[in-house]
Amino acid sequence: MCNSWHSREHRAGRGWSFDPASMAGFWWTGGGPGAAGARGRRGGHRGGKIFEQGDLKYVILQLLEEKPRHGYDIIKELEERFAGTYSPSPGTVYPTLSMLEDMGYARAQAEESGRKIFEITPEGKAYLEENRGTVTDIFDRIAELGSSIFSGGMMELNQAFKRLGWVTYSNAPKLAQNEERLKAVRAILDRATKEIEAALA
Repeated sequence: MCNSWHSREHRAGRGWSFDPASMAGFWWTGGGPGAAGARGRRGGHRGGKIFEQGDLKYVILQLLEEKPRHGYDIIKELEERFAGTYSPSPGTVYPTLSMLEDMGYARAQAEESGRKIFEITPEGKAYLEENRGTVTDIFDRIAELGSSIFSGGMMELNQAFKRLGWVTYSNAPKLAQNEERLKAVRAILDRATKEIEAALA
């Protein structure tokens, strides 16, 4: 069963889904330039990644310790804590919940509506307390990110990426059917990338 837990944790810890309305969904999964290089120290910014593999289980357990939640509620709560810029996919949240059930750290109860509501178990609380330093570190990073990257001028930059992502991917069918338009948009993005790299050099 331990092998089952490990494989589920591996699948559940891959990162965040891409939302065409938010380029941050792409950038912070490590898809941006240079993200594959450094992991950095655990408490700092690590090459475009917020969460290490396996961090999500601690985040979810902490949210369940606060109060029982549906899977959807967990997703919405994390969206709020990331100022609407991040949206964890159901494909990462629900497998993690299943893994926590298998480990005995969470349990689910079916409601009359058929939905499952999850709560932390005594074993889950003990596990969370054993890893309190890690949990605190993760939530400190979330708070730090919210107070720096998602504030002031950076928030304006996030909105600019949001508009760029939306106008590009909402017109994806048109682009896919017209090679000339596709090349033109790609050239614009390439030029913008080079200009940004030059500005930041």
